[in-house]
Amino acid sequence: MANTSLSPILVILFWGLTLATGRKLSPFTTTTATLSSSPTDGICSSMVKTQAYTCEEHLVTTQDGYILNMPRIKVGELRGPPVLLQHGLFMDGITWLLLPSKQSLAFLLADNGFDVWVANTRGTKYSRQHITLPTNSSDYWNWSWDELVAYDLPATVKYVHDLTGQKLHYVGHSQGTLIALAAFSQDQLLNILRSAALLSPIAYVGQMTSPLAKNAAENFIAESLYNFGVFEFNMRGVSVIKFLKDLCNNTGIDCTNLLTSFTGPNCCLNPSIVNVFLDHEPQSTATKNMIHLSQMIREGTTSMFDYQNQDENIKHYGQPTPPAYDMTRIPNELPLFLSYGGADALSDVKDVQRLLEILKDHHPDKLVVQYRNDYAHADYVMGENAYRDVYEPLISFFRLQ
Repeated sequence: MANTSLSPILVILFWGLTLATGRKLSPFTTTTATLSSSPTDGICSSMVKTQAYTCEEHLVTTQDGYILNMPRIKVGELRGPPVLLQHGLFMDGITWLLLPSKQSLAFLLADNGFDVWVANTRGTKYSRQHITLPTNSSDYWNWSWDELVAYDLPATVKYVHDLTGQKLHYVGHSQGTLIALAAFSQDQLLNILRSAALLSPIAYVGQMTSPLAKNAAENFIAESLYNFGVFEFNMRGVSVIKFLKDLCNNTGIDCTNLLTSFTGPNCCLNPSIVNVFLDHEPQSTATKNMIHLSQMIREGTTSMFDYQNQDENIKHYGQPTPPAYDMTRIPNELPLFLSYGGADALSDVKDVQRLLEILKDHHPDKLVVQYRNDYAHADYVMGENAYRDVYEPLISFFRLQ
């Protein structure tokens, strides 16, 4: 199953974090941000150059017209192998820059001579442009993670490859692992990738331990919002907040400790990191994406978006049911680094083991599996020990490819 559960789940998580920390996210405003042409507004100026790193802002246009922002971080003029960092659901590229520079994966990679590229998925703060569609239109938000597989991921990977002239490494977290695994199962991008590192890998979510995620999917939260005309799933919007409050009040779920409830008990978060996180996140996604993820939770499948109508499915897929992403088709010779945590409530151990069972015939020299018994979902991008526990082994793996 997919990163599906992360949808309603993390939504409430971020809403709950504001209650737990006293930080306000202005939940009643629906103002949307747009990418500014000003050099003072981007990730480079706000998060990278302040740390004395060289940074460039690049714009990548997908085949379906979305314009994505992709910062490039480097140290000096040295051009090592390129690495593309892909964030998860409700996050953006700042995911990889939240920690201090000596602990953040993006900076550590740059310090080790890699050419670092930071992806920002459509709909997030710095990727809110389209060649024709306004951001406040329903058409702009007419996508799910299927389109991230089909358009965003190929556009960003090919851009880096074509500009650098080198094959690249890939790092994904959470939904960033889902779209990569789905692409690999369709033989996409394999000829221009050196390897892939998957943190909190999500191919399945059927064994997820978060009761809130399952309740949100079973109560068709995303579908209800969509039917009310809410096409942008913005956790600062009044409609989403109302549904989340109703969910917590009416399902008997204790929503007071939401970070633990959603991600599992993270071992290694410094309390100050939550304040940094809330300065930049959460980010919007499409309500249709939430519906897709919820379908995966309810049905236990990793398939394309189900239009819940045979005629519509035939129109889009040529068959009455959506095609499945067949993880058994991931090539055995693709170098993979997988790291998962025993306390992760989203990327559950049993679900990861289901993926690992599929990968049992993977070339032994091409697969590194790391298990951190104490790690939960957020530890992989915000844990103060991640640089030592996860990132250093990951960088060592890249050097061998």
